[in-house]
Amino acid sequence: MNVLQLIANGIMAGSVLAIPAIGLTAMYSVLRFPNFAIASHATVGAFAGWVANVEFGLSVVPALVVALLVSGLVGLFTDEYILKPFRAAGVITTAIGSLALTIGLENVVRLFYGSDLRGYDLPLARDITVLGIHLGPQQLKNLMVSLVAMAIVFGFLSFTRMGKAMRAVADNPRLADIKGIDSRVVARTASFMGMGLAGLGGMLLGLDASIDPMTGSRAMLPIFAAAVVGGLGSIPGAVAGALFVGIAEELSLLVLPASYKSAIAFVAIILILTLRPQGLLGREAR
Repeated sequence: MNVLQLIANGIMAGSVLAIPAIGLTAMYSVLRFPNFAIASHATVGAFAGWVANVEFGLSVVPALVVALLVSGLVGLFTDEYILKPFRAAGVITTAIGSLALTIGLENVVRLFYGSDLRGYDLPLARDITVLGIHLGPQQLKNLMVSLVAMAIVFGFLSFTRMGKAMRAVADNPRLADIKGIDSRVVARTASFMGMGLAGLGGMLLGLDASIDPMTGSRAMLPIFAAAVVGGLGSIPGAVAGALFVGIAEELSLLVLPASYKSAIAFVAIILILTLRPQGLLGREAR
């Protein structure tokens, strides 16, 4: 088996995985709980993009924008009216509530679209071969979209007032409140951005394969592993963690059957929590 081919596949998969992982860690930084509903919002985005692409005839790029906007708006609504009341009860209760929300949203999607696999309307194209490495055209397009999305997120967090406010709240909520930053607006922005990225990632996953109501749930463990491995709260860490998980999953095929591939994310979580609890790029708690 070609090791370089596996590494290339891992980089492609990791770049897509990084998008929802960034969304998860951004929401965790601001809202202070792991929002597992990111799985169902990835599914919502995947199906919103499918409707835009297949039923309304939009090309892939506008459909990706639809996926981001719809999942972001759904995420904003569900956080404000479903998850927010749980926060007073603590982190564990809110996290459990987000799991329940995931089950509910996935079943809403199943109610309207059934459980059948669905594919996007994509042109047929041959693989590109470079130095013996086969790369699918859609893989390369997904990589480009992921890189653009990452650049926009980093630019937003670094150069906009709201982005700097999000970083301030993530770093020290009490001091940010004293400085006059409206934490409610920041929380809503984080929810919209995080779930929007989840929806974008969900559609990117579907573009390389197919979608069904369980699309997000199947990706939940690798997404969570990417965020934990990189360091929850670190956006660059989410990218590094996603690449680590993506490459590790592919390289595992050298020694393990493909059916064990999904277990690599779980192993990565255990190892990183044992050896470096703060993650690859995370900071130690003080």
